[in-house]
Amino acid sequence: MPGAKRHLPPSNPIASTPINDTILSDVTPGPGETNDLAPPMKKAASNAANGEIVIPPPPSVTATQTPGGQSRDEKTPQNGTTGLETETGPSAVASVAGATTSSREGTRAVDSSLSVASCEREAVAEADTRTSKDYYFDSYSHHGIHEEMLKDEVRTRTYQMAILNNRQLFHGKTVLDVGCGTGILSMFAVQAGASHVYAVDCSSIIEQAAKIIKANDYSDRITLIQSKMEDVELPIPHVDIIISEWMGYFLLYESMLNTVLYARDKWLRPGGLIFPDKAVIYLSAVEQEQIKKERIDFWENVYGFDMSALKEVALLEPVVDVVDADSVVTNAVPILNIDILTCTEEDLSFITPFQLRANRSDYIHAFVAFFECAFTRIPKPLGFSTSPHSMYTHWKQTIFYLRDAITICEGEVISGRIECRSNKKNERDLDIGLEFNFEGRRQNVNKRVEFRLR
Repeated sequence: MPGAKRHLPPSNPIASTPINDTILSDVTPGPGETNDLAPPMKKAASNAANGEIVIPPPPSVTATQTPGGQSRDEKTPQNGTTGLETETGPSAVASVAGATTSSREGTRAVDSSLSVASCEREAVAEADTRTSKDYYFDSYSHHGIHEEMLKDEVRTRTYQMAILNNRQLFHGKTVLDVGCGTGILSMFAVQAGASHVYAVDCSSIIEQAAKIIKANDYSDRITLIQSKMEDVELPIPHVDIIISEWMGYFLLYESMLNTVLYARDKWLRPGGLIFPDKAVIYLSAVEQEQIKKERIDFWENVYGFDMSALKEVALLEPVVDVVDADSVVTNAVPILNIDILTCTEEDLSFITPFQLRANRSDYIHAFVAFFECAFTRIPKPLGFSTSPHSMYTHWKQTIFYLRDAITICEGEVISGRIECRSNKKNERDLDIGLEFNFEGRRQNVNKRVEFRLR
């Protein structure tokens, strides 16, 4: 993307990024231990300023083991990043409880007697109303999504270190992997000494996970279950640990955290652990004049044609891309802080006030959100950040472009509030509202803008 640096990880990155004080504020050290983590986000702000697959049977059949979950070993790129790829061949594994043989949500039977023309009209109408919900499980069936996530060494090595450096927590324990994807986290858990792992995923990538588990001789300790987590019945009353890589763009996109919370409430024993257990979303503001021209203003004149109608669409959709750290104009403030061991689904819809103070005089073309995740219930807490000041991750940052730039002087403050809630038609999508007020030496602004993360 022109003007956007990609902060690519080196060949041997140190993935255990210590995390901000915000996310560690209520961490209690174990006996003889201290929280000696440096808060890199403070530093950054300062620098800127100064096996076998088990498938649940239909309701008419009883079974002793019918676990399940979401797909999440790779993210679904949308909003102009990369195209979605879906499986077109028949599924090699039967589907869950009375659904069709496709894992696609919303699949329906098609009358073969319909005319070609009517089918085409129906296809166009359906395409107009489809959202990420229609593609969710299909998209995680493709190996390319998992390749991107596995090659994100910040992500994968942080999980690896959190699990393998805490073998005493996993030894002899039962583990539930929610959205296991290729099974990488399940295999880390077995390496750390887990007695058994129940790995749940709804997409057909689990067929490949079965081959991977077998090739690594873990079939006797990892049970793979193809199902939605909400449809699962494990053969044990509870598990000791839940592991999951559930984070989406803007942390909450795709709403997989809801599934983790369901699994927690139903299957985690009292006093059990969740990896990771803390997450924080931050908001900042950036100067991106050239990139905004190329991405948004581009539609005003396309080969001599006025395509401004698409500019209006582009302004509604947040962009997921890398933000150059040098473009950050203000401090970053937390807008959501969640403890995954105790939070509820209601906590994931929020309205948060904010105040952003300019570190220099400049223009502001967009607000930018990023997040941190942490493993704090271990002897030495660690985590990672998706900040523009941190090493590149596949989550990048989420950019909310403004129609008009704001002229701000050093020390001036933008006050406002941000609202986030699941879309009514599709809970995996997010509706985000930004309301802000600015009274500066050069400009006064009072606006509300709406965005939809699809």
